[in-house]
Amino acid sequence: MENKTMLKDALGREHNYLRISITEHCNLRCTYCMPEEGIALTPKPHLMTAEEIIYIAQIFVANGVSKIRLTGGEPLVRKDAKAIILQLGKLGVDLTITTNGILVPNFIETFQAAGIHTVNISIDSLVEKKFNAITRRNYFDTVMQNIDLLLLQGFRVKLNVVLMKNFNDNEIIDFIALTKDKSVQVRFIEFMPFTGNHWDKSKLVSYAEIMDTLQSAYALSEIERLTDAPNDTAKNFKIKSHLGSFAVISSVTNPFCSTCNRIRLTANGKLKNCLFSNSETALLDTLRAGESIIPLIQNNLLSKKAVRGGMDDDLKFQNPELFSQNRSMIAIGG
Repeated sequence: MENKTMLKDALGREHNYLRISITEHCNLRCTYCMPEEGIALTPKPHLMTAEEIIYIAQIFVANGVSKIRLTGGEPLVRKDAKAIILQLGKLGVDLTITTNGILVPNFIETFQAAGIHTVNISIDSLVEKKFNAITRRNYFDTVMQNIDLLLLQGFRVKLNVVLMKNFNDNEIIDFIALTKDKSVQVRFIEFMPFTGNHWDKSKLVSYAEIMDTLQSAYALSEIERLTDAPNDTAKNFKIKSHLGSFAVISSVTNPFCSTCNRIRLTANGKLKNCLFSNSETALLDTLRAGESIIPLIQNNLLSKKAVRGGMDDDLKFQNPELFSQNRSMIAIGG
């Protein structure tokens, strides 16, 4: 029986959105996601099996989760990714995925069969040399072609762009120009601190700076503020004459914690109730012992902090002793 109160935290926030990382592996090495030296990957016996992923997802869905997003690493590199996607597609939820887009052609039919309608593609530059520099790989043409393939196949495509000062902040207008003739949503994401990504606030391109740049190229009358969906992390806009739209995710300068409805499950079966939290709840030992994981889920949510894992002011947020205790982004799940 559905029990929505199970997924309510101490502040009354209900959590109906589960993000599941199905692998720590990736075929790119993006600088803001993975340390240059790589990470120590979790041994396979300590990772969730496909059956465990489905079972845990079923528990969450039975208790009020209505949306699941698959992440990684790069989720499509997992050998049994197709089977996992198809099984999750049977749960009757809004199933979505975040991918770097490289392997998309092999999964078009799987996405369609599982009822995936929206695909998020991570791409941080429209300049091939810069794309290759930030990903430390040479897949620019492949990703651009696969974005067009998804659009041709009728998928809703969102482009996730992590902005970094003096790297790709001069491409804001170019990305918005991409929405003129393509029905994509470009999502500008403020650069966030994680272990090994050399974050400091001087690299941050803020929401205010993004909007200032926008207004240097477009008249205010051309910029339309769209209605945000409930619990949306993004502030949504479009240029009135453009086919697509754009949004800003301001996790650093304008956090949206008061309406957070998200909980994360890492590839090694640990719950994170906040992207920035350095505390986690292990589920696999209890699950494999045949015991209920519901009390663990409840206690995890009840410990959720009001704002950004307890980093509730700018001084704490810039303290590397706090954010360096967290995982690197690739080990959390995008």
